[in-house]
Amino acid sequence: MKQIYTTLGPKRREELGMILPHEHVFVDLRTPDRPGYAKAEVDDVVALMVPQIEAIKRQGISLLVECTTGGVGRRADIDLAVSKAANFPIVVPTGNYREPWIPSWVAEASDVDLEQWMVAELTEGIEDTGVLAGWIKLSAGDDGITPLEARILRAAARVSVRTGAVIGSHTIRGRVVMEQLDILQSEGCAAERFISIHTQEEKDFQLHKALVERGAWIEYDHVGRAPDEDVVALIMDALEAGLGKRLLISHDLGWYDPAQPGGGTPRPYTHLVESLLPMLEIAGASRDTVRQLTEANPFDAFAR
Repeated sequence: MKQIYTTLGPKRREELGMILPHEHVFVDLRTPDRPGYAKAEVDDVVALMVPQIEAIKRQGISLLVECTTGGVGRRADIDLAVSKAANFPIVVPTGNYREPWIPSWVAEASDVDLEQWMVAELTEGIEDTGVLAGWIKLSAGDDGITPLEARILRAAARVSVRTGAVIGSHTIRGRVVMEQLDILQSEGCAAERFISIHTQEEKDFQLHKALVERGAWIEYDHVGRAPDEDVVALIMDALEAGLGKRLLISHDLGWYDPAQPGGGTPRPYTHLVESLLPMLEIAGASRDTVRQLTEANPFDAFAR
């Protein structure tokens, strides 16, 4: 039976309700070679972020996917502390972001070592936290995937085949996502185990359809960051085009930023339930469709 691996252990479908598939608890967008990178007091992060989690718990959200990966400040120990304090499961990734956020040890690792590192985090745990990674988060350059990014993607593809873990990639242009799917295919990894993150940034809607036709998940993760009318219109277009069974929706918001005094001011994860879902129903989306977008689809994407 498939389940999602979280900070609070594996969760089955019947244990979960609505899922936010793309959010951030902790992010550091300074490169890993910068002084102070990813440094913060755990208690400070807990104090700032637990109220954000409590707010979505009250809305009926049952799980959040942490999208901060290697290179942009992943701290599984912090995710675990926030999760325990809020009694709320969080899904933590393995993998690494794009250049120039790739640390030297990842750039210098052999293909075998990259693969073994990700497999170990998915099956044994991240560092000394005891938390199993729940998925693989990567990225590719806006103008095309670099040789180093492609090498990491190839390793991730082999890991996905071995473990069943889904791969998600921050990739802005649809043509670059298509290149990524070609790489996955060459490694024997099915497109069904790939999430095109930030699909809304590709303005050619035909490419959204092409990605789904190849089997990939598409993700509109600008809820609360773009005008509601625009987000609703895009989702309704996707539903009318038959893309609803491969569509994920989320905010891409949060978070504690160690580069800012006191961690900065987090942006809440509440807009989806508070505003967007009612607007979707007014626009004609059925309750069953809303449940598919917020419950079934994210579970199917991240479960293994």
